[in-house]
Amino acid sequence: MTHGHTPSNRPSGRRVLVVDDEAPLARLVAGYLTRDGFEVTVVGDGRAAVTAARTVDPDVVVLDLGLPGLDGLAVCRALREFSDCYVLMLTARSEEHDKLGGLAAGADDYVTKPFSPRELVARVHVLLRRPRTPRAAPVGDEPPRRFGSLTIDVPGREVHLDGQLVPLTRTEFDVLAALSERPQRVLSRAALIVAVWGENWVGDEHLVDVHIGHLRRKLGDDAAAPHFVRTVRGVGYRMGDGR
Repeated sequence: MTHGHTPSNRPSGRRVLVVDDEAPLARLVAGYLTRDGFEVTVVGDGRAAVTAARTVDPDVVVLDLGLPGLDGLAVCRALREFSDCYVLMLTARSEEHDKLGGLAAGADDYVTKPFSPRELVARVHVLLRRPRTPRAAPVGDEPPRRFGSLTIDVPGREVHLDGQLVPLTRTEFDVLAALSERPQRVLSRAALIVAVWGENWVGDEHLVDVHIGHLRRKLGDDAAAPHFVRTVRGVGYRMGDGR
């Protein structure tokens, strides 16, 4: 196995939902994941994927972009309405806008077809090794972080704006927590990748910009003059004071 991972047939308790209308490919991927100890459910279309995700409550969804009926982007958006599972998007398209489209819909990572099943399993493990809170976050009880009308409860993983709960995805929360941990520090894309996705992540660093965009929209942050997530040109992002 690549990336220093040793396969195991022992159940890990981790659940993976594989969504692909190419049955041979889906079976191949499921076989590799099952041999690695995952509990795997396979479905072949988008609507079945949403139903299965509600039933199975997967830790990771391996989701093909080109599905019949409800496509992968629509499935991903639907998943984000009720689940914070990791989403690994599969796409046969190599164009940049297709990849960014998947990330914009809420995917955490993507793999372009054709791919090695072993590489895909390694990507699943990388996603599952992501910290639930940023690596630099303090351990134990911590008072809420306040930035004007924005309150961030890191241990409770909740964000409130003007007293109202803001429904963030796991990734969006982790990005915000990383930025707010040391508000005066500017974090580059690479630094945010390490803090949120982990040192072993491999992919396009511009997915940070996609998640920043989602975060700003949910916080009502004007990109031209943001109060909470500010851009430092040529460097990265830092937390604003809310004013």
